[in-house]
Amino acid sequence: MLLGDDIVQSDTPCLRQLMDEHERTLSSVIGVQTVAEEETHRYGIIDPSDQIGRRYLVNNFVEKPKQGTAPSNLAIMGRYILTPEIFMFLEQQELGAGGEVQLTDAIQKLNQIQRVFAYDFEGVRYDVGEKFGFIKTTIEMALKDDSLKDELIRFMDERLSELKIIES
Repeated sequence: MLLGDDIVQSDTPCLRQLMDEHERTLSSVIGVQTVAEEETHRYGIIDPSDQIGRRYLVNNFVEKPKQGTAPSNLAIMGRYILTPEIFMFLEQQELGAGGEVQLTDAIQKLNQIQRVFAYDFEGVRYDVGEKFGFIKTTIEMALKDDSLKDELIRFMDERLSELKIIES
């Protein structure tokens, strides 16, 4: 499962990394990455126990913990390989954080009957689920594209020059 508010760029696609872990463990695998402590309240966060390389066995999944209460700074990043049993819990799921049905809450229930792993995937994650993140991602991607880079730089130089004139 892929949530659309994240884009991941890596040599080995993020989903392939998770599929490889699923094949090793025959279990559900959740993609995670480290975030700053002050950002943990914005994400589902894992409470890890054992770690083998980039893979964590998870004690608990906590959806958007209150500031300063997160059990780690390993945030769930919208990439999942889930066993079919997840549907039992999604059907019964009540409203959670933000007054919405939270996938993280259903994963926590799944974790109570079968092990669920988190995998700290390799790659750069871009958050396109908020306006500024979308703008930053678009600019970064355009700067990496040789057919767009020079034109974008000229455009940005012109706009910045215009802003300086207006502010003067």
